[in-house]
Amino acid sequence: MKQDAEYYQRDPNIHPVACTPSYKSSITRSPRFSLISLENSISEITGPVFSHSDIDPGDNDLLTNFAQSNESPIGQRIILHGHVLDENSRTIPNTLIEIWQANACGRYRHKNDTYLAPIDPNFGGCGRALTDGDGYFYFRTVMPGAYPWQNYVNSWRPAHIHVSVFGASFVQRLITQCYFEGDPLIPICPIVQTIPNPNAIEQLTARLDLNATIPFDAIAYKFDIILRGRRSTLFENRF
Repeated sequence: MKQDAEYYQRDPNIHPVACTPSYKSSITRSPRFSLISLENSISEITGPVFSHSDIDPGDNDLLTNFAQSNESPIGQRIILHGHVLDENSRTIPNTLIEIWQANACGRYRHKNDTYLAPIDPNFGGCGRALTDGDGYFYFRTVMPGAYPWQNYVNSWRPAHIHVSVFGASFVQRLITQCYFEGDPLIPICPIVQTIPNPNAIEQLTARLDLNATIPFDAIAYKFDIILRGRRSTLFENRF
Protein backbone atom coordinates (compact mmCIF):
# COMPACT_ATOMS: atom_id res chain seq x y z
CA MET A 1 0.00 0.00 0.00
CA LYS A 2 1.38 3.38 -1.01
CA GLN A 3 2.02 5.66 1.93
CA ASP A 4 0.90 9.27 1.68
CA ALA A 5 3.69 11.83 1.57
CA GLU A 6 4.29 13.97 4.62
CA TYR A 7 2.58 17.36 4.56
CA TYR A 8 5.06 20.21 4.90
CA GLN A 9 3.45 23.20 6.50
CA ARG A 10 4.88 26.52 5.47
CA ASP A 11 7.12 28.06 8.13
CA PRO A 12 6.31 31.79 8.50
CA ASN A 13 9.43 32.33 10.62
CA ILE A 14 11.76 32.22 7.62
CA HIS A 15 9.96 34.93 5.66
CA PRO A 16 10.58 38.64 6.25
CA VAL A 17 7.77 40.88 7.37
CA ALA A 18 6.40 43.06 4.60
CA CYS A 19 7.40 46.37 6.22
CA THR A 20 11.06 46.54 7.30
CA PRO A 21 12.18 50.15 7.96
CA SER A 22 15.87 49.34 7.42
CA TYR A 23 14.88 48.52 3.84
CA LYS A 24 13.35 51.90 3.09
CA SER A 25 11.41 50.97 -0.05
CA SER A 26 9.42 48.39 1.91
CA ILE A 27 7.74 51.19 3.88
CA THR A 28 5.88 52.44 0.81
CA ARG A 29 5.58 49.08 -0.97
CA SER A 30 4.22 46.97 1.87
CA PRO A 31 0.44 46.45 2.19
CA ARG A 32 -1.39 48.25 4.98
CA PHE A 33 -4.42 45.95 4.98
CA SER A 34 -4.94 42.20 4.94
CA LEU A 35 -4.53 40.55 1.57
CA ILE A 36 -7.66 39.58 -0.34
CA SER A 37 -7.91 36.17 -1.98
CA LEU A 38 -9.38 36.39 -5.50
CA GLU A 39 -10.76 33.51 -7.51
CA ASN A 40 -8.56 32.67 -10.48
CA SER A 41 -9.87 32.58 -14.02
CA ILE A 42 -9.62 29.52 -16.25
CA SER A 43 -6.91 31.14 -18.35
CA GLU A 44 -4.85 31.86 -15.22
CA ILE A 45 -4.92 28.32 -13.89
CA THR A 46 -4.54 26.39 -17.16
CA GLY A 47 -1.72 28.18 -18.97
CA PRO A 48 0.85 28.73 -20.21
CA VAL A 49 2.30 25.37 -21.23
CA PHE A 50 5.96 25.52 -22.22
CA SER A 51 7.91 23.13 -24.42
CA HIS A 52 11.44 23.05 -25.78
CA SER A 53 10.12 24.44 -29.07
CA ASP A 54 9.44 27.70 -27.21
CA ILE A 55 13.11 28.08 -26.24
CA ASP A 56 15.90 28.88 -28.67
CA PRO A 57 19.11 26.85 -28.20
CA GLY A 58 21.13 29.89 -27.16
CA ASP A 59 18.62 31.48 -24.78
CA ASN A 60 20.48 30.16 -21.73
CA ASP A 61 23.86 31.51 -22.88
CA LEU A 62 24.18 35.15 -21.84
CA LEU A 63 27.76 35.15 -23.14
CA THR A 64 26.49 34.94 -26.71
CA ASN A 65 22.74 35.72 -26.86
CA PHE A 66 23.30 39.48 -27.11
CA ALA A 67 26.92 39.70 -28.23
CA GLN A 68 28.09 40.78 -31.65
CA SER A 69 29.72 38.18 -33.86
CA ASN A 70 33.12 37.11 -32.46
CA GLU A 71 32.65 39.33 -29.41
CA SER A 72 32.08 38.50 -25.74
CA PRO A 73 30.85 40.36 -22.65
CA ILE A 74 33.40 41.76 -20.23
CA GLY A 75 33.73 40.06 -16.84
CA GLN A 76 34.33 36.80 -15.02
CA ARG A 77 32.68 34.01 -17.00
CA ILE A 78 30.55 31.75 -14.82
CA ILE A 79 28.12 28.86 -15.06
CA LEU A 80 25.00 28.89 -12.87
CA HIS A 81 23.43 25.45 -12.70
CA GLY A 82 21.29 23.23 -10.52
CA HIS A 83 18.02 21.34 -10.21
CA VAL A 84 14.43 22.32 -9.53
CA LEU A 85 13.09 20.01 -6.82
CA ASP A 86 9.90 19.48 -4.83
CA GLU A 87 9.66 19.05 -1.05
CA ASN A 88 10.66 15.38 -1.27
CA SER A 89 13.71 16.01 -3.47
CA ARG A 90 11.93 14.82 -6.62
CA THR A 91 13.09 16.62 -9.74
CA ILE A 92 10.65 18.77 -11.72
CA PRO A 93 11.07 18.62 -15.53
CA ASN A 94 9.97 21.13 -18.18
CA THR A 95 9.95 24.10 -15.83
CA LEU A 96 10.64 27.48 -17.38
CA ILE A 97 13.37 29.46 -15.61
CA GLU A 98 14.16 33.06 -16.54
CA ILE A 99 17.06 35.12 -15.19
CA TRP A 100 18.07 38.76 -15.40
CA GLN A 101 21.03 40.60 -13.93
CA ALA A 102 23.40 43.55 -14.00
CA ASN A 103 26.56 43.35 -16.07
CA ALA A 104 30.05 42.88 -14.62
CA CYS A 105 30.17 46.58 -13.74
CA GLY A 106 26.91 46.45 -11.82
CA ARG A 107 24.70 48.16 -14.36
CA TYR A 108 21.42 46.90 -15.84
CA ARG A 109 20.52 47.41 -19.47
CA HIS A 110 17.48 49.46 -18.49
CA LYS A 111 16.64 53.08 -19.21
CA ASN A 112 15.94 53.79 -15.53
CA ASP A 113 19.36 52.58 -14.39
CA THR A 114 21.44 55.75 -14.03
CA TYR A 115 24.48 54.21 -12.31
CA LEU A 116 27.61 55.75 -13.87
CA ALA A 117 29.13 52.34 -14.66
CA PRO A 118 29.22 51.63 -18.41
CA ILE A 119 26.79 49.56 -20.45
CA ASP A 120 28.40 46.47 -21.98
CA PRO A 121 27.45 46.46 -25.69
CA ASN A 122 27.79 42.66 -25.78
CA PHE A 123 25.69 41.83 -22.74
CA GLY A 124 21.89 41.89 -22.63
CA GLY A 125 21.55 40.62 -19.07
CA CYS A 126 18.70 38.14 -19.48
CA GLY A 127 18.18 34.51 -20.45
CA ARG A 128 15.83 31.56 -20.10
CA ALA A 129 15.89 27.79 -20.04
CA LEU A 130 13.64 24.77 -19.54
CA THR A 131 14.64 22.12 -17.05
CA ASP A 132 15.36 18.78 -18.67
CA GLY A 133 13.87 15.40 -17.78
CA ASP A 134 15.92 15.36 -14.58
CA GLY A 135 14.88 18.86 -13.53
CA TYR A 136 18.33 20.20 -14.42
CA PHE A 137 19.12 23.69 -15.75
CA TYR A 138 22.20 25.72 -16.50
CA PHE A 139 23.15 29.18 -17.70
CA ARG A 140 26.40 30.68 -18.94
CA THR A 141 26.86 34.30 -17.97
CA VAL A 142 29.22 36.74 -16.24
CA MET A 143 29.48 37.43 -12.54
CA PRO A 144 27.27 40.49 -11.94
CA GLY A 145 28.88 43.46 -10.24
CA ALA A 146 27.77 45.13 -7.03
CA TYR A 147 25.97 48.42 -7.45
CA PRO A 148 24.89 51.36 -5.26
CA TRP A 149 21.26 51.98 -4.40
CA GLN A 150 19.39 54.75 -2.62
CA ASN A 151 18.63 53.14 0.72
CA TYR A 152 21.06 55.04 2.92
CA VAL A 153 24.48 56.63 2.35
CA ASN A 154 26.92 54.18 0.77
CA SER A 155 24.48 51.29 0.31
CA TRP A 156 25.59 48.56 -2.12
CA ARG A 157 23.75 45.46 -3.32
CA PRO A 158 25.69 42.19 -3.32
CA ALA A 159 26.27 40.48 -6.64
CA HIS A 160 23.03 38.70 -7.48
CA ILE A 161 20.96 37.19 -10.27
CA HIS A 162 17.16 37.43 -10.34
CA VAL A 163 15.49 34.06 -10.94
CA SER A 164 11.90 33.47 -12.08
CA VAL A 165 10.37 29.99 -11.97
CA PHE A 166 7.12 29.24 -13.80
CA GLY A 167 4.77 26.43 -12.80
CA ALA A 168 1.89 25.06 -14.85
CA SER A 169 -0.06 28.34 -14.90
CA PHE A 170 0.36 32.12 -14.88
CA VAL A 171 -0.40 32.28 -11.15
CA GLN A 172 2.39 29.82 -10.38
CA ARG A 173 5.30 32.15 -11.02
CA LEU A 174 7.85 32.48 -8.23
CA ILE A 175 10.68 35.03 -8.14
CA THR A 176 13.82 35.05 -6.04
CA GLN A 177 17.43 36.28 -6.02
CA CYS A 178 20.58 34.17 -6.17
CA TYR A 179 23.65 35.41 -4.29
CA PHE A 180 27.20 34.03 -4.43
CA GLU A 181 29.28 32.31 -1.79
CA GLY A 182 31.85 34.50 -0.05
CA ASP A 183 30.41 37.90 -1.00
CA PRO A 184 31.21 40.28 1.90
CA LEU A 185 28.20 42.47 1.07
CA ILE A 186 25.66 39.72 1.87
CA PRO A 187 25.80 40.11 5.68
CA ILE A 188 25.33 43.89 5.50
CA CYS A 189 22.71 44.13 2.76
CA PRO A 190 19.47 45.59 4.21
CA ILE A 191 17.35 43.52 1.81
CA VAL A 192 19.06 40.24 2.69
CA GLN A 193 18.95 41.06 6.38
CA THR A 194 15.17 41.35 6.35
CA ILE A 195 15.24 37.52 6.23
CA PRO A 196 15.10 36.38 9.88
CA ASN A 197 16.42 32.85 9.34
CA PRO A 198 20.14 32.31 8.46
CA ASN A 199 19.31 28.97 6.85
CA ALA A 200 16.95 30.73 4.45
CA ILE A 201 19.79 33.06 3.42
CA GLU A 202 21.98 30.00 2.84
CA GLN A 203 19.30 28.66 0.50
CA LEU A 204 19.67 31.83 -1.59
CA THR A 205 23.45 31.47 -1.92
CA ALA A 206 25.01 29.68 -4.90
CA ARG A 207 28.02 27.55 -3.95
CA LEU A 208 31.31 27.21 -5.81
CA ASP A 209 31.29 23.95 -7.78
CA LEU A 210 34.74 23.04 -9.08
CA ASN A 211 33.46 19.71 -10.40
CA ALA A 212 31.34 21.56 -12.95
CA THR A 213 33.90 24.32 -13.58
CA ILE A 214 35.35 24.32 -17.09
CA PRO A 215 39.16 24.83 -16.98
CA PHE A 216 40.34 28.05 -18.63
CA ASP A 217 36.73 28.97 -19.40
CA ALA A 218 34.12 29.45 -16.66
CA ILE A 219 33.79 28.96 -12.89
CA ALA A 220 30.64 27.06 -11.93
CA TYR A 221 28.23 27.80 -9.08
CA LYS A 222 25.47 25.43 -8.00
CA PHE A 223 22.04 26.74 -7.08
CA ASP A 224 19.25 24.25 -6.45
CA ILE A 225 15.69 25.58 -6.31
CA ILE A 226 13.37 23.79 -3.87
CA LEU A 227 9.75 24.74 -4.40
CA ARG A 228 8.14 23.53 -1.16
CA GLY A 229 8.90 21.90 2.18
CA ARG A 230 11.22 22.67 5.07
CA ARG A 231 14.17 23.40 2.79
CA SER A 232 12.17 25.59 0.43
CA THR A 233 13.99 28.35 -1.40
CA LEU A 234 12.80 31.77 -0.21
CA PHE A 235 10.75 33.59 -2.86
CA GLU A 236 10.02 37.32 -3.02
CA ASN A 237 6.35 36.97 -3.95
CA ARG A 238 5.27 35.22 -0.74
CA PHE A 239 4.02 37.26 2.17
